[in-house]
Amino acid sequence: MPSARPSDRRSFTRYPCRIDVAIGWGSNILNGVTRDIALSGMFIEISEPLWMRAEFTARLAIEEPIEVDCIVRRVEPGKGMGVEFKDLPEAEREQLELLVRSLTTK
Repeated sequence: MPSARPSDRRSFTRYPCRIDVAIGWGSNILNGVTRDIALSGMFIEISEPLWMRAEFTARLAIEEPIEVDCIVRRVEPGKGMGVEFKDLPEAEREQLELLVRSLTTK
């Protein structure tokens, strides 16, 4: 899927969606909500985002939860963080493809 904007560096279109996300950060669980998602990553709204290049596991609260490893690529202080999916296993990639496909038909 091409990017929505030619000047955008992303290789996948992001689709608006609101999904609760549990962020596994060490022994802590932080809670956020997606603002948008793509096959390559997502933006998580959270009042106290992590810092650039921080790595964590995120669990998307959908009917069949998806757990993905992420790395922070962009931070909007007080608003959230743009993250890239890291080393995405085939099963999780397939679940994400189904999720994104469902968003394109709405």
